[in-house]
Amino acid sequence: MKPLSRRNALALGVTGTAAVAAGAAGLHWSRTAGLSTGGGAALKEPVTLASRQGRLAVRLEAAPARIGIGGRTASVAAFNGSLPGPTLRLDPGDRLNITLVNALADPTNLHVHGLHVSPAGNGDNPFISVAPGQSYEYEFVLPPDHPPGTFWYHPHHHGMAAEQVAAGLYGAIIVPDPAPIPVSRERVLIVSDISLDGNGQIEQVSLPERMMGREGRTVLVNGQVRPALQAAPGERERWRLINACPARYLNLQLEGPRYQLLALDGRLLSTVSDTGQLLLAPGNRADVLVTPGEGRWTLRTDRYDRGGMAGMMMGGGTSAGTPSGLLSFDARGDPVPEPGPVPEPGPVPRLPVLRDLREEPVTGRRRLDFSMGTGQGMGPAAMGFTINGKEFDAGRVDETVSVGSVEEWTLSNSSPMDHPVHLHVWPMQIIQEGARDLTGPQWQDVVNIPANSEVKVLVAFDSFPGRTVFHCHILDHEDLGMMGVVEAR
Repeated sequence: MKPLSRRNALALGVTGTAAVAAGAAGLHWSRTAGLSTGGGAALKEPVTLASRQGRLAVRLEAAPARIGIGGRTASVAAFNGSLPGPTLRLDPGDRLNITLVNALADPTNLHVHGLHVSPAGNGDNPFISVAPGQSYEYEFVLPPDHPPGTFWYHPHHHGMAAEQVAAGLYGAIIVPDPAPIPVSRERVLIVSDISLDGNGQIEQVSLPERMMGREGRTVLVNGQVRPALQAAPGERERWRLINACPARYLNLQLEGPRYQLLALDGRLLSTVSDTGQLLLAPGNRADVLVTPGEGRWTLRTDRYDRGGMAGMMMGGGTSAGTPSGLLSFDARGDPVPEPGPVPEPGPVPRLPVLRDLREEPVTGRRRLDFSMGTGQGMGPAAMGFTINGKEFDAGRVDETVSVGSVEEWTLSNSSPMDHPVHLHVWPMQIIQEGARDLTGPQWQDVVNIPANSEVKVLVAFDSFPGRTVFHCHILDHEDLGMMGVVEAR
């Protein structure tokens, strides 16, 4: 097998006729090789690796892999040869040791997205670089009061995050609830997207696609095209949904069964509420309770207009994604065999009272403007992706905060397209969207900022000193400079 290279596997931004030809080949693959018309195989979930006696030691090898997708073999990148990588299950207070082995042709690293752990040293440190052929020993220690929830891991090497995630490098992290919610079963559903050429290689990405944020033509759930789920009518399931797409928004249409929103971005809500639609920006997660009646349904993602670059340099119009069926759900009376008795759905236990930072003193206020404008030079430098007018510089600290403080950040978007903003280590409590104040506490670690709008959040910089980053989670925008450095002292 050839080594995974920037040219033929990790889809560097390439312009011109080569990209056009690759696009045509990818469409041919999609339309004739089963990626668009295939599906229907039973859902597969990645292996789960659980901590024991307070510790989980894992070896994750990021390497080229040949994976079956839609009835054909595709060349991707994967952790431990699996798409997605293994699911890591931890309890509060646990120690997670990961040996990251880099078998790629480019440097990489690892980010544990959403976990409240130290960014210093060999913790959740985005400034680490693991060279090809090298390995690195990470250690993450969860605080004893770490909230339960759905989190995930993926590479975060600046300049390569979009390519490596798009290639298949991602996996789930689960911190279980202290009082389990009675369900028939849990499912981890990681949604990603990919574009493949006629040879099953990851398609090269053009410069305009990078500027907009790449969206693969084929949407996958756990690495599968439209997998099939089965349940018995009346059973209640918990779906842990993760949007691992580099740029695609998931505008989920929840039709048929009863869907109840339980958690967002790993944080339980104060109350469970019925929902028929759910928008997940790149990096967002949601826990949903699903109770079907008798019947068969399709979970789909519909169009979402995240804006565009019309009138700006490089041209381009509006990207609204494309409607796509994600999975089929069959509940026509035949229960899925389980190793033990299936519990009857009981009442959802009382959810914890959420911390409300509006009741705590605010010690600082900042305004961060996410913007896109004409830069200088050719190629990616011709479009500036900035925060407060500055492109990312790993050697510069953009914001300094005090450990233990609470600050109000106004996240402003002066560009014509949405930007989902992610802050490492510390979640954000949304208090205002545009002119609308939120009534109850809502916590997320990826907050979507609509085009030409702003959102206000409160952040409690608890526990950990060190340097980390905040950025747009359209990963191409992060790679092109829309990222800043925050240091807690």
